[in-house]
Amino acid sequence: MGDETRQAGSREIMLRLDDIRKSYATGPIVTEVLRGVSLDVHQGDFVSIVGTSGCGKSTLVNIIGLLDQPTSGAYYLKEREIGVLDDAELSALRNQSIGFIFQSFNLLSRLTAQENVATPLIYRGETASVMLSRAREMLELVGLGDRLDHRPNELSGGQRQRVAIARALIGTPDILLADEPTGALDARTSDEIMSLLAELNAEHRLTAIIITHDHKVARQCTRRLRMRSGMLSEAAN
Repeated sequence: MGDETRQAGSREIMLRLDDIRKSYATGPIVTEVLRGVSLDVHQGDFVSIVGTSGCGKSTLVNIIGLLDQPTSGAYYLKEREIGVLDDAELSALRNQSIGFIFQSFNLLSRLTAQENVATPLIYRGETASVMLSRAREMLELVGLGDRLDHRPNELSGGQRQRVAIARALIGTPDILLADEPTGALDARTSDEIMSLLAELNAEHRLTAIIITHDHKVARQCTRRLRMRSGMLSEAAN
């Protein structure tokens, strides 16, 4: 990954993984899921990690997203070593620094689009007026300023994913982590969502990591990585 590192120049390193390994034990059987993953992601990178089912992508997502800890190796998020943090510190850092997008949208059916987008700010103690004002701004950013009061069942799949993107962005995260963000969408809508993410990356220097099994999706990112058998490498163009 040396060429990518040189091209990044002096841009800030947003996250660094150093020889990350993850194993699970089932009785006497130990399964090594991640086998020495190392990665630097710089500010403004638009990265895809592509791989088939069972290659370790989900485990890597959980570690990057501060939902799981590696068995060994070091993880630094904006130069902060993750391995020394307790659960409360991890939760606070996750809320402040990482915006999540999921394949299944994970929207609350009883809430409007605006209310769904506002939810991450609840944990920051913001007032209702601030949360709803900020949620409106985010929905306008993703082209849904006219859908504020719509509930998820009143929106298309693509619109629901745009709501999810707005929710991920509302806390101004350091990294947007998207796990199969187009997996539940048709081809045309998938292209629209990827175009939106590319636009946010280009215009707002959004640092994004896209986890996918779809090579077409992966090719729309400016940096492409491949995961095979728990190991990560630069993908061929």
